[in-house]
Amino acid sequence: MFELALPGDYASVLVGLAERVRESRYRAQRQVNTELIRLNWHIGNVLAERTDDAQWGAKVIQRLSSDLRAEFPDSRGFSPRNLTYMRSFARAWPEPTEIAQQPVAQLPWGHITVLLDKLADQELRDWYAEQTVAHGWTRGTLEHHIKTTAHLRFGAAPANFDRILAPGASDLAQQITKDPYVFDFLRIEPGHAERELEQALVERIIETLGELGSGFSFVGRQVPFDVDGDEFFVDLLFFHVEQLRYVVVELKVGKFKPEYAGQLGFYVELVEDRLRRPAHGATVGLLLCTDKNDRVVRYALASSNQPIAIASYDLLPAAERAALPSEADIQRVLETP
Repeated sequence: MFELALPGDYASVLVGLAERVRESRYRAQRQVNTELIRLNWHIGNVLAERTDDAQWGAKVIQRLSSDLRAEFPDSRGFSPRNLTYMRSFARAWPEPTEIAQQPVAQLPWGHITVLLDKLADQELRDWYAEQTVAHGWTRGTLEHHIKTTAHLRFGAAPANFDRILAPGASDLAQQITKDPYVFDFLRIEPGHAERELEQALVERIIETLGELGSGFSFVGRQVPFDVDGDEFFVDLLFFHVEQLRYVVVELKVGKFKPEYAGQLGFYVELVEDRLRRPAHGATVGLLLCTDKNDRVVRYALASSNQPIAIASYDLLPAAERAALPSEADIQRVLETP
């Protein structure tokens, strides 16, 4: 069989053209989605105007749904429920000249229905829409972040970044923190050990990365370092591909103790010395514990010479934890004859 002799630059040309095709397809998909969102907004706006009239009640919307589906049998999305979503959409973002310029116009329709279902505050809807576009959240990730009040947790972990790092770098590092972290996807029993938590997070690494935030990639668990014959092991090591920095994560079961900050700072220094390259940003440490005294945390951060943050973690969102009976309530029930 004759083998075609290819030009020397063939491979690079192929790679370049393939990338151009992917970019073109992506832009086309975005344009189609934006046009669909505009259409849904227009239908919703018409319904919002008409349903102020008593003659345009639920039964008329059901009839409109049937007629639209009959007119466009190949199209999906004209169910009565979806028409109601369109109306809510137009009422939530009422300005026709602005809708195409807002982040929400770049979201898939399913994401928009989540915003309408889960949030009543318009500023929060806009915040979550902007974050979803910026970080490429899936619908499931968006639901998780709304459920766990991400707008209150993002960038909230106490840290000493502003003292250790340069101003711009400290702001970036702070952005990748949360407080608390919510690992509601884990199924571990109360009283778990640190190794059990560590193992569970690795076994559910996709969900773990989703909760840590956009840009995190998993490097390893119990990463070993040899220091003149003494061995040390980092619980979890991540690399942030957007900020080009290693993130050392240490897990502690129980309340924060000042010596934990010293241990984490030691591991950050090891990674800085052994793994960091000239192109990388400064390595930072993140300590996750069950509970913490904020004043003790401030003292510990002030005495550390390494950039670290200290946050708590929960296995349930705050609202679900509040709904659970307290230990005293359970004890009273058990003691009641």
